[in-house]
Parts: sequence; C-alpha cells; structure tokens
Amino acid sequence: MDQSDLPHTNWRISERARKLTSSAIREILKVTERPEVISFAGGLPSPATFPAERMREASDRVLRDTPAAALQYSATEGYMPLREWIAARYSKDGVAIRASQVLVTTGSQQALDLLGKVLIDPASPVLVETPTYLGALQSFSMYEAQYVQVPTDENGLIPEGLTPALTQGVRLLYAQPNFQNPTGRRLPLERRRALAEFARTSPFPVIEDDPYGALDYAGAPLPTLLSMAPDHIVHCGSFSKVLAPGLRLGYIIAPEELHFKLVQAKQATDLHTPSITQRIVHEVVKDGFLDEHVPTIRALYRDQCAAMLSALERHMPAGVKWNRPEGGMFVWVSLPHAVNTMKLLEAAVAENVAFVPGGPFYANDPDHSTLRLSFVTVPPARIDEGVARLATLIRERL
Repeated sequence: MDQSDLPHTNWRISERARKLTSSAIREILKVTERPEVISFAGGLPSPATFPAERMREASDRVLRDTPAAALQYSATEGYMPLREWIAARYSKDGVAIRASQVLVTTGSQQALDLLGKVLIDPASPVLVETPTYLGALQSFSMYEAQYVQVPTDENGLIPEGLTPALTQGVRLLYAQPNFQNPTGRRLPLERRRALAEFARTSPFPVIEDDPYGALDYAGAPLPTLLSMAPDHIVHCGSFSKVLAPGLRLGYIIAPEELHFKLVQAKQATDLHTPSITQRIVHEVVKDGFLDEHVPTIRALYRDQCAAMLSALERHMPAGVKWNRPEGGMFVWVSLPHAVNTMKLLEAAVAENVAFVPGGPFYANDPDHSTLRLSFVTVPPARIDEGVARLATLIRERL
C-alpha cells in the first residue's frame, strides 16, 4: 500500500498529514497511566494546585448572572474584560500593553500553531534554541519550517550567536526565557537585554513563550522580553500552569498589525475560544486571586524540586550531570555518551519508572544521551525510589 493511503480505504491524505509524527511525550504518557509506574515523564501540573472550589464558585456565578452570553458565540479576539485584565497585568514599569494587542487562544499550543500559520512558508528558516520545546517543533513543522539552531549554553540562548549569517532570511526566533521546557534553564538578565535590543532592529519577530515565568521558586521573576521591547516582541502566555491545563486557555500579545492577521487565522481555525471558559477564568482572576494562589504553587514545586535534586545526588553514578533549576517543572540530565536514553527508557519502563528522552527536543542533531525529568506530580518518597531505580539502570550501562 502506498504510504499516502489510509488503511481500509482508497482515500488519499495530504503530503502534510503524511509527514506527521506523534509526540514522544504523548506516547510515553500512555504507559505512565499504569498506577505502578513512577512517572517523571509528563510535564503535567500537580492536581494539588488546581483551585477546584474557586472554579466551581466562579462557574456558578457566570451561569447565574450571564448564562446567555456565556453559552453563545463570541468575538474571535476573546472576552474583552479578560483581554483587558491580561493587558493590565503586563502593563508595568512604564510599559503600556493595550487590550487590542491581546488575542485569547485555546491553549498556548494554539498560539504556536497560529504563529506558524501566519509567519512560516514551506522551507522558511526558523531559529530555535538547542534543545527546544517539542510542542513548538510539532506546530512549526506543520508549516514545513527549516530549523536553524541558535547557539546555547547552560544559561540558555547566546545572543551573540545571532549573526547575520545565521539570521539570513529567517521568519521568526522562538525562545522560552523562563525555566525552559525541557532544560529548566532561565535566561540571565544581561542576555535578556541583549535579545530585546536585537529584537528592536530585527526584520523578523522574536517569540517569547512564557508558560513557566510565574513559577520562580524565590518569587523574584526577571523582566520579560515584552517589557523590554514591547513593540518588537510577540509574547505567548497561558493559564495552564497557574490555574489548570484543562481550561485550555492561553493568549498572544502582539503588535496590532500582526494581531490582525492572527485573528483572521483563528477565525478559520475555531471561530473563538469557548466563551464560558474565558468568563469563568476572568471571574476567578479579576480580584487578585493569582497573587494569593501562585505562591502556594511555587512552594510545592520548590520542595518537589529539592527532593529530586537530593535524590540525584544520592543515587546517580559519576559522570551523570544535571542542572539545578530556580523554577519551573523540569530537571535536565546529561549522561555519558555511551548511554542512549531511548534504549534506556525501554529498560526503565520494565522497572516501572518513566522519563522523556532528550533526543526529540532537538530540531537537528539530537543528543541521545540526555533526558528530561519532571518532578511536580510525584511525592518525595516516590521521587527517591524512582531516581534510585533509574540510577541502577544507568550504572549497568556505564
């Protein structure tokens, strides 16, 4: 059978669909549904952080006070009071963000898809970090991007590496400055300033994807790129990590000219993000709830991260290296090059422990001796047990 055919039919699928691949993380998550598996794989927020009662109360008020509007079609741009709240939250230190720059999306993953749809043509060069967020690679690959890896180190993207030769013909630069997925690294202040300065004169947009910025364990966040160059940065945010991912509520803050094209693309995609979800979230956040709630998330994740780092120090053999994140949800581990983490995963799952191999996070030239550990949904005792099992398997392969 021709690989462009669908099984059991004579139907043809598009060339684009034929090239699609499944997320390595999603495939691993199928295994981790078994309760006996200690899973460090999924980047899932802890359910302990979900404000279920607050959401229930907000839902009751929305359906009591504005049921028709909440259950009706609404504007593609999003619910205006929520857009105004988002704009006000980012308007600080002399920077004024306008509601007209805010587009509410059905999760931040849709934001990436819309940006790819509007900015990328087949074979367009796209700059990404090394490694980078797998979901961004999946979104941009739908539009046949040609990836160019930006030089990075343990502190993240190196702005000096953005040379004229590297940026020739580029359509966008995608970056996660805060507690990046998968590495957990945070871009230092001086590099943020340099990247913002680059964006001011760049002929293409710098995309600042920031789902983890609020999860700084010390509660002392660094300024966003958006705050440094508000007319030259496209900022993507999300309520998934600070409220709940099941809401599927994200947003893009972009200059009005690009915002208009993104709205057109969203109209063709899903008309608008669900009205009821937007109204419920606005009802939850409008009176300052996040300022009370987010510190409890930080405290929980800080303790979980400390448990993970302690377990790594106790159990891992010599030659294994890892970072010490200051926030977020991930620890990035580098093994001796003799260890292939794709093969290691098979053995780990047999021992009821799971992680995400690092290879799929590289746009080009994958490093198969790396892996990502997520610690936020596993209790400390289970973290220690899972790391101990994983360390034994690594030691056997050295």
